[in-house]
Amino acid sequence: MGVLRPVVSGVTYRRWVYLILGGAISVPYLLFAAVAVPSLVPFVTSLGWASALGAVVTVVVLGATSFLPAVRVLEAAAVRELLGEAVAGRPATVRARARYSVMFVLHVGVGAVVSTVTLAVPVGFGFSVSAVFTGKLVDNGTEVVALDRGWGSAWLPVAFAAAFMVLVYAVWGVGGLLRRAALALLGMSAAERIAQLERRTEQLAERTRLARELHDSVGHALSVVTVQAGAARRTLRTDPGFTEQALTAIEESARTALDDLDHVLGLLRDGASSRNPQPGLTELPALVEATRLAGAEVHADVQGSLGAVPAVVSREVYRILQECLTNAVRYAGKVPVSVAVVVSAGQLCATVANRLGAARPSRARGGRGLRGMAERAELLGGKLAAGPAGDRWEVVVTVPWGNR
Repeated sequence: MGVLRPVVSGVTYRRWVYLILGGAISVPYLLFAAVAVPSLVPFVTSLGWASALGAVVTVVVLGATSFLPAVRVLEAAAVRELLGEAVAGRPATVRARARYSVMFVLHVGVGAVVSTVTLAVPVGFGFSVSAVFTGKLVDNGTEVVALDRGWGSAWLPVAFAAAFMVLVYAVWGVGGLLRRAALALLGMSAAERIAQLERRTEQLAERTRLARELHDSVGHALSVVTVQAGAARRTLRTDPGFTEQALTAIEESARTALDDLDHVLGLLRDGASSRNPQPGLTELPALVEATRLAGAEVHADVQGSLGAVPAVVSREVYRILQECLTNAVRYAGKVPVSVAVVVSAGQLCATVANRLGAARPSRARGGRGLRGMAERAELLGGKLAAGPAGDRWEVVVTVPWGNR
């Protein structure tokens, strides 16, 4: 299978396209050499220097045009997409532009040769097949070689078929050499590769953060909406006042979820958002009230100034508390929930506890929400502990922030 790898690999044919692209680009240069040079310099024809001068002028013109910005963009795209090699960013120095020029000249020159052979081999194969029946190998209607008919010339199509296979391996090898040349001439330096990896890491971290934002905010809103919708359906005819209150809670929760969703989509689309919907601990009373509207009995105790907590700690701890209250409503049902936040000198400690509900005691815990809360706490340099404590489920998060 290793011997046939160049034949069956898609890499070979992408390299082939790269080389044929170079051959296509070479056509106007070759026409310039064949037509324009003898016309502009008539005396070279009589001296027999037309071919040599045409080749020299073609290389000079090719090298000059390779410094055009559009040519560099084309070459970089071809190397990246067809040879599969990452290239450095926009060249800022003359030396870097010269490397692009060398790569472009190699691409066009080698591509012209490979493209010519690629065209010649199938045409020769067609003539060789006809020679088996006619006994004549012709070119443009002119007999070139007389051959025996039938089996006497059957070797000729086989030879051209073998030549095609050799061409496939040649394309694979030449393309590999050009890929190495591209790596040496256009490849990113170690510093550029490290910077690219850092940017990629930052992008992945940002996506993870956005996923947590959606999980926390939208998940909390949907939990409230689900509970309130069920309560409104049951009391629609018996208690219109409570039904109206439940529908109001649904409306507010849905509006908040839409705002958060719009924020996250704006970040994904534009990298920025016109609004900063990330709430902090100062909005904890509104979060507690929204949870109460979902039917849970919530007792909140805050000691210290929530406004003194650094913004990043305030946002992340708010999301942790939001997730805790969401889980309490979703898994435990309408049970009493206590929230205690203590802000002291250089540290914040928050505790959320609820009685284990009898309605849904078997629901598995410790999924993405709990992992996300633990990761948030770790990123802040704190720690989170969660688990049953007697007949209650308790989450305790401690975050030091005095040195921030």
